Amino acid sequence: MAAVCLASLALAGCQSRGGIGDITGSIGRSAPTQPRGPAEWRAEADQWGKRYDANQKDRNSAFYYARALRALDQNAQALAVLQNAVLVHSEDREMLGAYGRSLADNGRYKEADEVLSRAHSPERPDWRVLSAQGTVADQLGEHARAQQIYETALKLAPGEPTVMSNLGLSLALSKRLPEAERVLREASNSNRADARIRQNLVLVLGLQGRFGEAETLAQQDQSPAEAAATIAYLKRSVSQPNSWNMLKGSNKAKTAASAQPEQADRSTPQG
Repeated sequence: MAAVCLASLALAGCQSRGGIGDITGSIGRSAPTQPRGPAEWRAEADQWGKRYDANQKDRNSAFYYARALRALDQNAQALAVLQNAVLVHSEDREMLGAYGRSLADNGRYKEADEVLSRAHSPERPDWRVLSAQGTVADQLGEHARAQQIYETALKLAPGEPTVMSNLGLSLALSKRLPEAERVLREASNSNRADARIRQNLVLVLGLQGRFGEAETLAQQDQSPAEAAATIAYLKRSVSQPNSWNMLKGSNKAKTAASAQPEQADRSTPQG
């Protein structure tokens, strides 16, 4: 499964959602420093959960409690919190962004697409929400639309590596592997790139049968034994007639994270 989760979204995926900057879709508000590991996310969930239980109409309690629940992969519970919150805070676009991402986490992509479209406006577009919308469009099989959305996001955030990573995976899903590789290499060269982005490039190199290059790149973030296991998995998968389903599964993990801190976002998407 470590190999399957190569680039785990939002952007943001097998990884904890909290590992991605944006897990609920922050638009305009400043958020507390995000916890890093599972123990910190559990402490965050406990802290905000108590405040939420005391007053379920409190905006910040609902928002940050749901964020922590998503980070812990408690997606159904996070969705329940956000469903209630958007009834009270129906004009809060940051809350709508979080709700849209949570719908995607729970596989409700068409609803997520509609909600995310309301989470920002043409006058005040948000690249993080656009990245999340792109990952949802990819999950719906609308890769051309997803790629247009990513291109729009990149006009707002030029060179943003999480968006470029999502675009690269979308191109790969369209079987445009040389273009996917070019975009992912550019994303990987950013000083803001992380292991998930490099692992997406490993995946695309493997899909092209360039396993030596893929293994060398994988060793930047994995031990030699782990990298060898990843490449062995890729070789087996690529040899199967349904190898493209592996990429679709990787893209699905991406959707959950998709959009950055609230980010998400895609192998992982990041969106």
